[in-house]
Formats: sequence, C-alpha cells, structure tokens
Amino acid sequence: RVEMFHTDSVMCGISALALRTNAPTVLREEALSYPDPKGATVFGSGAKCAPEKAICANASAVREWDSNGTVFGYNPNIPGHTAGEFGHNDFYPVVMAAAQVTGDIDGKKALLAMICLDEIRGRLAEVFSLKSYKIDHVVHGAIASAAVYGALLGASAEQIESAIGMAVAHYIPFRAIRAGKQLSDSKGASAAISTEAAVLSMRRAMRGFVGPKDIFRNPEA
Repeated sequence: RVEMFHTDSVMCGISALALRTNAPTVLREEALSYPDPKGATVFGSGAKCAPEKAICANASAVREWDSNGTVFGYNPNIPGHTAGEFGHNDFYPVVMAAAQVTGDIDGKKALLAMICLDEIRGRLAEVFSLKSYKIDHVVHGAIASAAVYGALLGASAEQIESAIGMAVAHYIPFRAIRAGKQLSDSKGASAAISTEAAVLSMRRAMRGFVGPKDIFRNPEA
C-alpha cells in the first residue's frame, strides 16, 4: 500500500509541475537556487540542492492537486485515540531526500521509513486534535518528518528531540492558511513549508544546536 501511495504522490507531483502550477513551480525554482552537491534533487532535475528546499518543492508538487491519500486519526479500539485529526501523504519526499543525501538507503529501507512517517503522523492524529486549537494539521507530519529524516541520517535521540522541540516551538502554522474568502498558495504548500522547517531544524540539531526538550509535556507548549 505504501508503495502505491508513494507512486501516486509522485505522479501527482510530476503532473502539477508539467502544467506549471504556481506554488510547485515557484518552490522548485527557489530550491534550485540553493545548490548543494551533498543535497537532494527536485522532480525533473538532476541538480542537487539543499535537502530542506528539495523536500519543500517536491512536497508542494505532491499536494498541489489535493488528490493523494488522506488518513483520519480515529481508533475507537484504543482509549484516548479518537481525536479525529486528519492528514495526507505529502511527506514521502522527506525519505527520498534522505536516501539521496546518504546514498545508502535501499528501496526496502525507504518504504519502511515511509511507513514509519505515516505511523508517527497517524498516531499523533489519533491522540491530539490540532484543529481544535486552530492549528493546521500539517504539524503532525512535520514532527514525523523531523524524526524520520534524523533517524535515516543517523541522528541521536537527543538530536531528534531537539529538532522536534524546535519545530513545535518555532514553527506552528494556523488554520487561517485554509480558511477565509481567498485561498492562497499557502494552503497547498502548508505541509511542504512546515516540513522544510522541520528538516532544517533536524539539520541544525545535528550541527549542535539544542532545542527545547520534552516539548509535549512542557506546560507552556
């Protein structure tokens, strides 16, 4: 199923770029202006750029048609797992970028990482309803992206905790992105931009920056 979801997301992304839709095109061009020989690629180019920029561009393209998979966080078989938050399969470019950066992730490991990303996001969606606080649902995916990207690059548990702490403390998008009289490019690119911030936080943590610990139990969070 994950292989199918990933293929579906890639086809959505490529078609969005082929038809020159606005946000994916702008973000792809932006990514290509951040060259990094040790980075990752955007759809339709062999040039490597900063990983978080490539992820942002590709995730935006994947989501543009709003046609790929949706999950609903509701499991009545487990007490407390009925928050009912939802999300989408926008985040697989995180795994593909990590595979390009490391150069040693095979297809099986990549698929397992995609499953891990969906599982983290799905469990968070079951236990915490972001929409109840006017927070955009993409935050769950950003948290999962930081964790999975870090794990694939060999980050320590402390570094992953720092990255998640930074992502939650510094980069919380509100649902105003997808409400109101005029919906902008921010709606379709919300997951992409949040994930860009999460991966940047992970890279920063791996360089030694220390983010807030235990962000989920912090009384001010």
